[in-house]
Amino acid sequence: MKNYIKKLRKEKRITQEELAERCKVTRQTIISLENERYNPSIFLAYKIAKVFGMTIEQVFIFEEGEQ
Repeated sequence: MKNYIKKLRKEKRITQEELAERCKVTRQTIISLENERYNPSIFLAYKIAKVFGMTIEQVFIFEEGEQ
């Protein structure tokens, strides 16, 4: 699943470590999300979107055919 996490994080000047702490996950999880190697749970997607003051749909792009 594509996402704008890295772009948003840099715009807000938040480090990977800070985002991880705010979402209660590891920095490795944030790295995997930014590299699109990992799809978050709906709960984690919500927490990430909340950090940026956005909706899940504004942060994550679900493409047709993805499972």
